[in-house]
Amino acid sequence: MTQWEKDYLGRGSVSVKTDILRDMIIVNLKGILSPAELAICGTKEGMISIKRTRSDLVESGIEGLKEIIKNITGEDTKSFYTDISTVTGERVMVFKLYNNFEEIVGKK
Repeated sequence: MTQWEKDYLGRGSVSVKTDILRDMIIVNLKGILSPAELAICGTKEGMISIKRTRSDLVESGIEGLKEIIKNITGEDTKSFYTDISTVTGERVMVFKLYNNFEEIVGKK
């Protein structure tokens, strides 16, 4: 994910943690926002602007993200959800798969 961010968005997160829960891959990325973006988030308009822009950027690269998940898990992504905290600078991504990946991994 960090490499995808660097390649696609021009900068990567500070850390990435991933959890598997049933049919979901949950990715928590820290250090997403630049100091300038955090400063802009000081106003409601700035916060809305940063959230919208960052969301649009990630959504425009969703096919690449789905491909990463497919390459790692062997599973296709059914749906994708994301949000960013303008307070902490964290992003959460949820990849909902067609199959219960936690169960698949548990059987291996």
